Amino acid sequence: MNNWYKQLFKRVDANPELTRLKISEETFSENYQGDFSVEDAIPDLEVLATINTRNRAQARLVKITRDPKNYSIKLFTLKDTIPLSQSMPVFESMGLQVLIGRPYRIRLGNRNYWINHFTLERGDNICDVDLEKIPRYFSELFESIWKKRSENDDFNHLLFSACIKAKKIQILRAYTAYLQQIRFPHSREYIIETLNSYPEITLLLVRSFIRKFDPDRVGSDSHLQLFGEIEEQLHSIESLDHDLIYKRLLNLMDATVRTNYFQDSPGDSGHLSFKLDSTRIEQLPKPSPMFEIYVYAARFEGIHLRGGRVARGGIRWSDRREDYRTEVLGLMKAQIVKNAVIVPAGSKGGFITKQIAHLPASEVYGEVQACYALYISALLELTDNRVDDKIKTPPRTRIHDSADPYLVVAADKGTAAFSDVANGISKQHGFWLDDAFASGGSQGYDHKKMGITARGAWESVKRHFRGLGRNIQREPFSVVGIGDMSGDVFGNGMLLSPCIQLVAAFNHMHIFVDPKPDIKKSFKERERMFGLTRSTWNDYNRKLISKGGGIFLRSAKQINLTPEIRQLIECKQDHLTPNELIVYILKAQVDLIWNGGIGTYIKAATESDSEVSDKSNDPIRINGRQVRAKAIGEGGNLGVTQRGRIEYAQAGGLIYTDSIDNSAGVNCSDKEVNIKILLSQLVKSGRLSSKDRNQLLVEMTDEIAQKCLFNNYRQTQIIDSIEQHAALNMYQHARFMRHLEEEKILNRRLEHLPSDKQITDRIAKNQGLTHPELSILLSYSKLTYKNALLEASSLTEDCYDALLLGYFPRLIRKRYADEIRKHPLRKEIIATILSNQIANNIGIGFGSRIREETGATIEDIAKAYVVCVEVFDLYDTWRKLEKLDNVVHETDRYDCFQAVSGLLERSISWLLRNQPADFSVSEVIARYKSDTKILRKVISSVMVGQSRRNYLANKRRFIKYRLPKALAHELVDKTTLASAFDIIEIKSELHTDIEHVARLFFVLSERLQLHWIRDAISQTIVRTHWNHLAILNLRNDLHANQHNLTRLVLQIVENKRHTNKAMAIWEEHNATALQRYDGILNEFSAMRSCDFPTISVAVSEVRRLVQLGKREHARIEAS
Repeated sequence: MNNWYKQLFKRVDANPELTRLKISEETFSENYQGDFSVEDAIPDLEVLATINTRNRAQARLVKITRDPKNYSIKLFTLKDTIPLSQSMPVFESMGLQVLIGRPYRIRLGNRNYWINHFTLERGDNICDVDLEKIPRYFSELFESIWKKRSENDDFNHLLFSACIKAKKIQILRAYTAYLQQIRFPHSREYIIETLNSYPEITLLLVRSFIRKFDPDRVGSDSHLQLFGEIEEQLHSIESLDHDLIYKRLLNLMDATVRTNYFQDSPGDSGHLSFKLDSTRIEQLPKPSPMFEIYVYAARFEGIHLRGGRVARGGIRWSDRREDYRTEVLGLMKAQIVKNAVIVPAGSKGGFITKQIAHLPASEVYGEVQACYALYISALLELTDNRVDDKIKTPPRTRIHDSADPYLVVAADKGTAAFSDVANGISKQHGFWLDDAFASGGSQGYDHKKMGITARGAWESVKRHFRGLGRNIQREPFSVVGIGDMSGDVFGNGMLLSPCIQLVAAFNHMHIFVDPKPDIKKSFKERERMFGLTRSTWNDYNRKLISKGGGIFLRSAKQINLTPEIRQLIECKQDHLTPNELIVYILKAQVDLIWNGGIGTYIKAATESDSEVSDKSNDPIRINGRQVRAKAIGEGGNLGVTQRGRIEYAQAGGLIYTDSIDNSAGVNCSDKEVNIKILLSQLVKSGRLSSKDRNQLLVEMTDEIAQKCLFNNYRQTQIIDSIEQHAALNMYQHARFMRHLEEEKILNRRLEHLPSDKQITDRIAKNQGLTHPELSILLSYSKLTYKNALLEASSLTEDCYDALLLGYFPRLIRKRYADEIRKHPLRKEIIATILSNQIANNIGIGFGSRIREETGATIEDIAKAYVVCVEVFDLYDTWRKLEKLDNVVHETDRYDCFQAVSGLLERSISWLLRNQPADFSVSEVIARYKSDTKILRKVISSVMVGQSRRNYLANKRRFIKYRLPKALAHELVDKTTLASAFDIIEIKSELHTDIEHVARLFFVLSERLQLHWIRDAISQTIVRTHWNHLAILNLRNDLHANQHNLTRLVLQIVENKRHTNKAMAIWEEHNATALQRYDGILNEFSAMRSCDFPTISVAVSEVRRLVQLGKREHARIEAS
């Protein structure tokens, strides 16, 4: 044994930690003994003692020479040495250059280890060397890079330039990556170069982050002092670009309200997450979310954007690494509009995987799922919890915002099978929503099995064709499809009518063409394919394809066209490339294009492909005006750009938007979440077992689906109804858009709504808004109502219980009504129901118009709506009308709905002008409901003259529409009740019978030709908003004068039943005034048309009669 080993064993014997190592005279080679002393070997053995199969490599900075630019570094590995080609890039990322490198084999027992010793040089600027920290920081950073927790990039220069350790470097790396996602103009490399150029400022930046979020500094705002210091130091920077980089990073830190940096995160993912107040981020692409969570890791990145505190939307696996936030932002924008029908606002999330490029195909799915799980955990790490009805904030997290416990997610592209994964993580975190966190999953509603998204979009398709007088459930119609039968939306959709003639379809692999399909056989074949576990168009039985058709690979060089295909697509060429064939298919003259796929295939001629941001489909995309299909059903998202929709609609095509068509899926998910929230309280209390809860969910499936589909039905109904008079109401729609813009709710440019100049052009051409534009405004109407109602105090009142209970299926309504009334989201659910009902039953911008007319709040408008619907029993009428699909033509049915809307608008306006601001819904219903029922029974018998002729004409009109006679009677009775509240008020004031008041009310109308004045008002052409308000005021003035005059005339006689006597006395007392009045009205009525001043004079003459009556009444009272 040589002297070197003798000294070694002596040192080892004195160190209990090393005695367990199997050190022998073969442990260190002669080369090692010659290059290193025993004093060097001891710390090396200490490191080797930590190396094992789980920790196979470590690095140690063992010596800093007198020249601070030179470093001595050792790498320790198990079994195999690290090739220089792998270690050198790591050193270079830290700004180190290898001068000398030597490997040494170390043997401990039967295991071989390696020590690679390097002498390295640092070339550029160096921080003041901290002999204690730098070796430790180096080891941490090397390990982090080696284990792929940190990326091997030039951010690592900051270790030596600014003495910043790995975890803190990750802060800057994450913020820089986020800047790239929000289209910051400078490159990642330039930002890194800048941060290394000003190490003192960079270090201050990191310290300010630490101070802001250090949970042990709660109550301290010392980070603001550092922010100020950074601002001061920036004055010394001459480069404007460098200054901008620091200011934007500082802005992001200021906008950050939470981070997981100080949390004790389990596992080895190394992810860092920030919650940002998006409204505080400078130059953020619009629209700006309320909050977003950004997650950064070497393995993956992710973003979650929320349009409100209570928000929901899907999580997708994105393949757009460079701009996934842009993709998610577009989806969030659509989700906000789509979520107008549900309780939460819109949100959207997405993540990318960064280490799958070299994985075998068999391992990709597992990596995606693993990254999804880490991403979901990161979201929950920054989310508050509810424990025993109290808010619990995340551990070791300094909070710079208010309580925020609502977070739900849903499946999307690439994550369809991950709901159970998300719910499992929710359970691990003890999250209050439990398995309501992610809708779907094994204990939720299976959207593909229910076919809910496709069925919702099919409601749009059916309505398009009903408007054309066609029943597509009973008569054949031709279809071009995007997707395949394995897909949820495409597969379910192509089985929703037995009359589908699917003449062509394509997905990413195949093109399917069946020029003249056998309807029955092709339906059964599609049904068979849909039932397969997995299928492609290649599984279609070719024997069932009509002559000339076929299935073609999109990878083919060219496709030879048969005469039948050429005839179908109207092409004279003998062959086409696959992409060219798809273009022809999209332009084919068919009844319907059914989009159930992923991608954007139709844009506007004014848009470039780059604006669409779907590069893979650039070769096959066409313009809206090139589409010759009669209608498009958007089961999938983003198949058509909004400008493409508008262009197609202006060319005569029938289309809404994807947010309207496929909203049933998100609606179903939201109902599932809200039901689970309700039932979870029962499970926790022991009143309901988990097994019984799950069985309840299954039993309610069909009713849940029907409730969702009803929303789709109602939305398209009101859009079509509004579109009938869109040109006439263009000024109202323009006013509504301006109002939304003034309140910073709407950005017309982002939503592709017409500018003021375009509106003027359309009015000149007698053109209104298109279906897609009306679809957007309908959603904004709902959002406006919902946001205002969430601030209302009255939604806690019992009068809204019926609405709340009606939201839930019958089964739980019967069993758990009391629990429903106490639902944690009671207010949000009621606000959603009311906003949907008002918009779906009255139309776009009603709330804005009535606010300007009466000065009422949205809360008051909603209260008046509830009163009127209940008093006039309108739910029943609407239900009866909605059962007449394919019986009454859509145009005629819309006329019926508009008649009901007219009653609602007039009655709501009356209530808001005549009831106190804090009126009680229940009390007002009680005041009017019973008398309204009585009035409806006698209304037809008390009308006289023109009023009766109008009544009978309306009845004949409704019967001509093929309404059942009973419904025609009901409709004409109810829509004649526009003056019911006036009549009931007079009856109450004079304590008389309602029938006698009503009779005199109509007699006076006939005597004074008030019907002529009303008709003249309604026929006045409205060209501006102020015209509209002036005409409304005239109308309201006329109604008020009729009310007052009826009361004054009745007061003449003591017995209020003697209406004829009262009328005779009044006419006698006012003979001269009436003679003058008759002369003026007769002259006016002889005119071919009347302008606004003429009608104003007529109304003022009615008012003059009221004033005379008041003076006469006062004289009689005085005597």
